Amino acid sequence: MDNQKNGRRIFLKNTTMAAAAVPFSLSATDFKDESKKGSKGKTKYALVGTGTRGSSSWAKPIIQNYAQYADLVALCDINIGRMEYAKKFIGTNAPTYHSSEFEKMISETQPDTVIVTTTDCFHEQYIVKAMELGCDVISEKPLVTEAHQGQNLIAAENRTGKKITTTFNARFSNESEEIKKILNSGELGKVLSAEYHEYLNVDHGASYYRRWHGKKRFSGSLLVHKASHHFDQMNWWLDSEPVTVKANGKVGFYGKNNSFRGSNCRTCTFKSKCEFYWDIESYGSKELYLSGEAEDGYLRDGCVWDKEIDSYDAMTVEVAYENDVLLSYSLNSYMPYEGQNIAFNCEKGRLEVRVYDAQPWEVDNVFEFRITKNFNGTKAYGLGRDSGTHGGSDDKLRDKIFKPNQPDELKQMADSRAGLMSSLIGIAAVKSIETKKQINIHDLVDFPTEWKWKTKLK
Repeated sequence: MDNQKNGRRIFLKNTTMAAAAVPFSLSATDFKDESKKGSKGKTKYALVGTGTRGSSSWAKPIIQNYAQYADLVALCDINIGRMEYAKKFIGTNAPTYHSSEFEKMISETQPDTVIVTTTDCFHEQYIVKAMELGCDVISEKPLVTEAHQGQNLIAAENRTGKKITTTFNARFSNESEEIKKILNSGELGKVLSAEYHEYLNVDHGASYYRRWHGKKRFSGSLLVHKASHHFDQMNWWLDSEPVTVKANGKVGFYGKNNSFRGSNCRTCTFKSKCEFYWDIESYGSKELYLSGEAEDGYLRDGCVWDKEIDSYDAMTVEVAYENDVLLSYSLNSYMPYEGQNIAFNCEKGRLEVRVYDAQPWEVDNVFEFRITKNFNGTKAYGLGRDSGTHGGSDDKLRDKIFKPNQPDELKQMADSRAGLMSSLIGIAAVKSIETKKQINIHDLVDFPTEWKWKTKLK
């Protein structure tokens, strides 16, 4: 247990100082030289946060698939060992900078855009500083983990005139696009209420509790980290924004809910009896984490029974929207199978969608659709999943971001407002659970009357 505590202390100390160590003091005029463009006019990108998502989904694809449009000019992370391994994995000669050298990185490499893929709770600090130093920002979800961070983003975006793109790849999956098209068609009339139920199985679900995601201080809870995808999808499908949120949640399966626990799987004395033992040697990106483990004490194969786990594993949320739609949402992260049940109850009938991600039985289609009219029968059909990560949605999103002049008929590109709205539903849900009260979204943040980037969207 002493090793567990010491490792955690090192990680907490270093991650807490990740953004605070940066000497954020100068302004955009001290840095940006508009005469310094990428080679042949390409957009210049810097990546801050070189974990799996940043390295695999953003930096490496820039090198491999978008080199004619983009230059990767810098990498930044708090963990030097991990960043050096990531540099080799990515296949780049871009210079590397410790998080305390963030301003130096901007000054020396002159990126047009900073891609932020750090631990969730630090997104806001890097986003704000990047904009203050003259850069646009691409950020992974969730955009923020606390309401005051959202207020800071609103102020910074309006103050600097720079823009934030929130990367909601879930908007680009085949079933998500199909739902949007059906609702846009008006075939079922006005949506009156909606249902969204997320099932994470004991493989994928448990993985969140082995990592920093299981601690609310880092992730905001799965209601912010994971559910921000789902809340954004619903906001986008309904073309509306949330007004009130009421939620319930608990840690009923992981964390303290076991008779034994260890520091991490590799060193655990209970590995032979624990059904959740996970061998990091089987993990494709193991060296990305093992290479930096001694530096900050972060254990990628942490124990799912850690008593400090406080991110809910069972949760329900009720959301009322501006357009009077009522949403019933749930997420359970310890299920025997994985997928989603999504439904829209409309004036003229009901749309039901079943998403199969992993289950101990065969299915003909991973996406099952059923449209039932009130007085005109029913029809069912299926769709398949495209190749590529997250069912091809990552490729679609990256094409929109990196390739010039891409159409956006379904309005899938998400700005700061979309990112903030999805985060705020999760933040409000956590606050509702903690206070046992209904939360008004507009009590969390003072919204401007005009959102600047709205006028820039094509």
